[in-house]
Order: sequence, then C-alpha cells, then structure tokens
Amino acid sequence: AVHLPIGVFLQPTMKGEIVLTEFVLTALDYAKTVADLFSGCGTLSLPLAMAGKRVHAVDVDNSQISALNAAAQDPRLGARITAETRDLERRPFAGSELALFDGLVLNPPRAGAVAQIREIAAMAIHVVVYASCNPATFSRDARTLSDGGYNLEMVTPIDQFVWSAEIELVAVFRR
Repeated sequence: AVHLPIGVFLQPTMKGEIVLTEFVLTALDYAKTVADLFSGCGTLSLPLAMAGKRVHAVDVDNSQISALNAAAQDPRLGARITAETRDLERRPFAGSELALFDGLVLNPPRAGAVAQIREIAAMAIHVVVYASCNPATFSRDARTLSDGGYNLEMVTPIDQFVWSAEIELVAVFRR
C-alpha cells in the first residue's frame, strides 16, 4: 500500500497501468538490478521488487519518494528497493552509477529526458524500457538511444487517456 501525497502523479486508468506494468515486467524479466528513473511513488518500482528485482528508484519529487520509501518497508519486498530524490535533468545518472544496473525503466514527464537519455545512450545497459505520454519527445529520445547503439525492439501504444487524443507509448531498447 502506498499512502499518496497531495498532487501525486498516477497512471490515468487501472487497465492502462496493468498493461504498462506487465510490459515492463516482461521486458525486464532477466534483469536482476533495475534503475527506475522518474519513478514517482513506485508504480513500476513496487511490482519490479515484488518480482524479485533489486530496484533503485529516483524522482525529483521528495513527497513521492517518501511515499515510496514508506511502502518499500513491506516485508514482502525484502528490502529490495532503495530510493532517492534527484533532478535527473540537472543531475542525470551517469557512468559508474548506471553501470550498477542490468536493466533500466524510465517514465519521464511530457518534456522527455534529454540529459538522462544522453547518459544512457553512452552506456551499455542491456535493456532500457521507456514509457512516454508524448510521442514527439519519445521520438527525439528514441533517436538519441538509437544513435548510441540501442535497437528499438518494440513499441506498444496504450490508450490510457480516456476521451482524449493523447496516448501512452512503452518501448523496449536493447543492445
């Protein structure tokens, strides 16, 4: 259970969240250590930890990280989640920090993840799962990953934004 702070970001629909979570779990099936960047309050971190992964969650919003840290105390998670508050656009994970992980998931805000994607593109993480609610910034960031040697394996649209033209995308990039 996560005690949600005021103003928290959540996935808009339960069905969309389930599809997104299942996609991420399948794509990161063989990863043992996962970084969840732009993690929010743990929408993806918690299911990854329940699946036995060691997860390091990072988000700019301290109230969301605090909520995730409280939820991570659940004994079923076996202390598999660590979390930190950090602005990934001003201070992206880089080099030796990223080298600690064999899988990565990120779900940035609509502006995308310019600085963080540049750092990821320079690393040799085997699998990157990228969720995005903005096809334009997703395309820009996907190009950076591709130029860095990642292959776009799959993209799945998720119609999460009921009664709107907006769409969520989730993709797998592999080296």
